[in-house]
Amino acid sequence: MATLAGLPTDLRGVLLMAPWIVHLAVCDLALSLLLPVKLIAPDLVYRASSRIAFSAWKWIQVIFERCNGARITFSGDPLPMRESAVVVSNHVSWADFYMIQALALRSGMLGQCRWFAKDQLRWVPFLGWGLWAMGMPMVTRKWMRDQRELQRVFSGIVHRRWPIWLISFSEATRFTPNKYHESKIWCKQNGRPQPLHLLYPRTKGFVTTVQHLRKAPHVKAVYDFAIAYQHKGTFHVAPSMWDTLRLPRISESQGYKFHVHVRRYPLEELPHTDEELAKWLEQRWVDKGEYLDSLKGEWAAK
Repeated sequence: MATLAGLPTDLRGVLLMAPWIVHLAVCDLALSLLLPVKLIAPDLVYRASSRIAFSAWKWIQVIFERCNGARITFSGDPLPMRESAVVVSNHVSWADFYMIQALALRSGMLGQCRWFAKDQLRWVPFLGWGLWAMGMPMVTRKWMRDQRELQRVFSGIVHRRWPIWLISFSEATRFTPNKYHESKIWCKQNGRPQPLHLLYPRTKGFVTTVQHLRKAPHVKAVYDFAIAYQHKGTFHVAPSMWDTLRLPRISESQGYKFHVHVRRYPLEELPHTDEELAKWLEQRWVDKGEYLDSLKGEWAAK
């Protein structure tokens, strides 16, 4: 942005982010006030919360892509407009949210994104209450405790036919070299294939989600996203949250590359047993790793 050119990057980041933080606080307050209304008018609250979420998420996406010059490239399958889907992705950094939101925005589903969130956030005033009002799945990663929460979320999607992108980072944690090493050890001990550049995915949540959402006629597909970054020739290096907000010309001048490879699988074509679904997701991660490895080589050759 020309008006912020020449400013120290930290000051630039503060000036860009401060109005958004105020707006986010207002959004959280509005969503919190909707929470008791949800008991008597769940459809109204879902629509209203989706509009509120759109305004907050679109704003920060504009900061990243337009104000800070992030060039996100895409490859793979085209996504239909306004299609409800289960979304699975690898997890590298905070910037993953921008990658997925960029696709959701271009597909007319930004306000309908719902992310699996940590259960502890439920009790954070305003922020947690807002996530609860929106219908975010609040999970502990302890299966017996999470089943009731997932039933609550799935009920609205299936019976009320709420439009949705239900998004999960199937590895359940961010990629780091140490975690990659731990994943390789676990895969070797358990006879599982270790995907390149990825952690082995946790399959139980995915299997449960697919088996329940088969009953929702408007949920048509599973989207599998492979997210990739590069910084000045180093693969799998993404900017920090603060850098995404403060750095100008983040692609052109700072040397970051951002890419998402998209695969769309019709839900009706997925296997039907739990064991087969788990194997299906495992194979997607193997394929995704091979794609990322080929992309790494392609970028290195340029």
